[in-house]
Amino acid sequence: MARAAASRLAAAATSSPTRELFARHLAAAAATAWTGPSRLPEPGRERRSASWWCPSRSFHATRRMNTRDYYDVLGVSKDASAPDIKKAYYALAKKFHPDTNKDDANAEKKFQEVNRAYEVLKDDDKREIYDQLGSEAYERHAAGGDPAGQGFPQGNPFGDIFGDIFDNACRGGQDVKVSVELSFMEAVQGCRKTITYEADTFCGTCNGSGVPPGTVPKTCKTCKGSGVIYMKKGIFSLECTCSLCNGSGKIVKNFCKTCKGEQVVKGKMSVKLDIMAGIDDNDIMKVFGKGGADVERNKPGDLYVTIKVREDPIFRRESNHVHVDSVLSIAQAVLGGTVSVPTLTGNVTVKVRQGTQPGEKVVLRGKGIKAKNSSVFGNQYVHFNIRIPTEVTQRQRELIEEFDKEECTDRERVAAASG
Repeated sequence: MARAAASRLAAAATSSPTRELFARHLAAAAATAWTGPSRLPEPGRERRSASWWCPSRSFHATRRMNTRDYYDVLGVSKDASAPDIKKAYYALAKKFHPDTNKDDANAEKKFQEVNRAYEVLKDDDKREIYDQLGSEAYERHAAGGDPAGQGFPQGNPFGDIFGDIFDNACRGGQDVKVSVELSFMEAVQGCRKTITYEADTFCGTCNGSGVPPGTVPKTCKTCKGSGVIYMKKGIFSLECTCSLCNGSGKIVKNFCKTCKGEQVVKGKMSVKLDIMAGIDDNDIMKVFGKGGADVERNKPGDLYVTIKVREDPIFRRESNHVHVDSVLSIAQAVLGGTVSVPTLTGNVTVKVRQGTQPGEKVVLRGKGIKAKNSSVFGNQYVHFNIRIPTEVTQRQRELIEEFDKEECTDRERVAAASG
């Protein structure tokens, strides 16, 4: 329903000739079609998900800002102590002070940049927020906007918003693709295989929380623990997920050392796979929910298994039909008879008619492969080849020449040639 409303609003934003009418309808629809009724933060109210601090995307528009990292401006590391930051500031302030650099047109700009960096990093509270946001997002936050970005892009004001909404709806754990090799008969008859593969699994050290056990989170100062912030641009007023705490209302500074706060690590997973009879080479099986773990614990990824079937020395497959070769002697081809032929269920006796030519075939109905999810079987095709003797004895030559002169019957010629 939200998708349909979003599509109608986006179309109206770009094609409606009456913007005033559109604005009135949008103001009424925005609250229900996107985020639900707007509400103000309640004292003590916390919005916690199953993974309360984990990263999640909020919908927003972005505006790029070119801001250098404050630690780089002062030339200190991110774990520098307060005295180290102060010492670096005084050295740079003295170096770039406009009074001592009257010939340098960029000195004043650099001096202001150093002052701004020191103003933030010397304050523990501001530094904590800066470490979470980074330089560009912090500047937007300090200016009173959304840390993720303030304002709407030019043109259609809903393009990025709707894109993020629908993208979030499709997010989840990563899908995993593996392949498994089967013999020809395993593919024909079906089998059970245990598949072992590597995928994202919840960190065992922190149990998927991303923080060390016993960690006490702090209330987010940006949203004051509500998990949401409010953006206003002209007639538009939107409730957005706080990008600092990602909607949890809480902030942590120390993360799990094993997963580095990612909540998941690469680990071994296994699944027992029932492979149906009749599966073919390059067929793909999908196992729902057996892919990578989802940090939101809502939608794990899926497992895609590609089937690889080894070639068989006897049988050749074509869809649900199989083909085999049967070699006849000259006598069998000319005089007829019977021959034993292998099938998928064992050997059978096949009649050979008199005068069979090389390349002729017979069809064994229902002796092929069972179709997937069906009770219908394919056929087996037996292709006849004639075996020509590579050596002929002197006595056989004499008999053949003698019979040729006397114009003997074909049966007598074959008997002489075969000895």
